[in-house]
Amino acid sequence: MNGLYSLLIAVSMYSKFPVPTVNWTRERMGYVMCWFPVVGVIEGLALWFWQWAGGRLGFTDAGNALVAAALPLIVTGGIHMDGFLDTMDAIHSYGDREKKLEILKDPHVGAFAVIGCGGYLLLYAAAAYEVTVLGLWPLALPVFVMERAFSGLSVVFFPCAKKSGLAATFSDGAKRRAAGISLSLWLAAALCLGGAVIPGGSPVVVLGLLAVQLLVFAYYRRRSAGQFGGITGDLAGYFLQVCELAGLFWLAVAGHMGFAG
Repeated sequence: MNGLYSLLIAVSMYSKFPVPTVNWTRERMGYVMCWFPVVGVIEGLALWFWQWAGGRLGFTDAGNALVAAALPLIVTGGIHMDGFLDTMDAIHSYGDREKKLEILKDPHVGAFAVIGCGGYLLLYAAAAYEVTVLGLWPLALPVFVMERAFSGLSVVFFPCAKKSGLAATFSDGAKRRAAGISLSLWLAAALCLGGAVIPGGSPVVVLGLLAVQLLVFAYYRRRSAGQFGGITGDLAGYFLQVCELAGLFWLAVAGHMGFAG
């Protein structure tokens, strides 16, 4: 039963999807990362449904895309965007490592968080519009699943910048071998679905998506280690948001090049 409870904890922590409340014991928390990609499935299915529903309701492509751009924030409650905003403030402080870690803990929003959020949302809306026009929202499901699998692997295996916080909790308490196997299986399943099952997909699309996300993953690893001494929950959220944006832009590029659709 602990596996089921860990699933419920993962969904309740990282989304606004209603699930029964359970106790967050150390044993159950140890397997939370194994289920993190389930939130990506929920997010992907929500966008897949909206692509169908928006068309039936007569929304224009622009309106459809703007709703689609908002849905990930609605589904997740903005938990990863919060990490993105904190990281933008920390990076642009140009302070030392201790100063940047202090900024990550600061609940206040700085100027660079606001600037970064505005730029990010404009880019996301642009990517969402292209994906909407091309009818490729079903392929967003592998994007959301794979980015969470990579994020989970970083939380479990990367060094932590501090001994407290969410990333440190999962890194210390997670059953690393089980999490590594589970998250790798999620990656493989997403690649198979995107390459052979989901409408519009192809091996070129999913392999390109894997390459894009690996590049972002390597950038995240280097920046977190170099500037912060390891990862934190906020940095993991920053990675997920950047990875998501890059993945959607890849879908747009692949669609226009004739690899998808």
